[in-house]
Amino acid sequence: MLDTFEPVVRFLAQYQGDDYVKGWAELWDKGDLIDWDKGFPNPALEDTLIQRRSIIGDPVVKDAWGSQYRRKALVPGCGRGVDVLLLASFGYDAYGLEYSHSAVETCKKEESKRGGRYPIRNPEFGRGSVTFLQGDFFDDAWLDALGLLQNAFDLVYDHSFFCALDPSLRPRWALRQTQLLVPNGHLVCLEYPRHRNPSEMGPPWTASSEDYWKHLTQPGEDVFNSKNNPIDNGLVRVAHWQPDRTHENGKDASGNIQDRVAIWCRSDKARETFAKTAEAKLRCCENSKKR
Repeated sequence: MLDTFEPVVRFLAQYQGDDYVKGWAELWDKGDLIDWDKGFPNPALEDTLIQRRSIIGDPVVKDAWGSQYRRKALVPGCGRGVDVLLLASFGYDAYGLEYSHSAVETCKKEESKRGGRYPIRNPEFGRGSVTFLQGDFFDDAWLDALGLLQNAFDLVYDHSFFCALDPSLRPRWALRQTQLLVPNGHLVCLEYPRHRNPSEMGPPWTASSEDYWKHLTQPGEDVFNSKNNPIDNGLVRVAHWQPDRTHENGKDASGNIQDRVAIWCRSDKARETFAKTAEAKLRCCENSKKR
C-alpha cells in the first residue's frame, strides 16, 4: 500500500529542511503525484467526534457571560478539505490550512460539490462555517489574515500531516500545537503509519505512538538527545485507543487495524502557567497605556 507513494518520495527527496513544505506545494501545483487522501474523511474522526464527546466537548458552548459561541477547529495540511467539511457538519467553525494555492482551490471545489455528503449532525448545533486558507503552518501570517491571535483553536486534528513532514520538523510541529490550542483545547491525532520501518524514506514517514508521545510531551525539544521526561509546556495524552473503523491503508495485510487515535491537552500545570503568562501580558499592556 505504501509503495503507491514512491513517486512522492522521490520528488520530495529534492527538498530538505524548511524547503520541505515547498516541495508539497509544488506537487499540488503540478497537479500530479497526489494520491494522499482518500477523498472522504477517515471514519475514525467521525467516531471520535461522537464517542469521545465527553472529552472533547460540544462544538457550541457558552462563555463566562452565558453567551453562546461556536468553537473553532483547525486541520493543518487538510488535503482536499474533507475533514474540514466533516467538522463543520458537526457544528464547528472549521478551518483548513494548506501551503499551496492550488490545494486551497481544490478544497473550495470539494466544498462546492459536497451535496448531501456532510449533513448537519445535530440540529441543536447546526452547521459551522468553513474557511480554507493558504499559509505556512509554522508562521503566524495566516492567523493575522484571519484576525486571530495565537492559541485560538479549540480543536486541532492531525491525520496525515505529522507523517507528511520531514522528521526534522517534528519538534517544531509539536511546539506549534501549543501555540495554536486554547488553554483547554484538544489535539486529536490519528496515528498513521505506526509500523513502517523507520529506515524507509517517506512520506509517509513512520509515525509510531512513541513518536507522538516524545514530541508532544516535549514540544520544541530534540527528543533524541533528551531524557524523554515531559516538560512544563508539554501536552498530556488523555485518551488512546484502536478505532473501530479507519481507512484501508490503516490496516495490515490481514485486515487488522493498525491505526490508533490519541487525544491530547495541556496539563493542569501548563494551563496554570498559560493563565499567569496571559495575565502578565495584560498587565504589561495596561501599564504601557498609562505611560
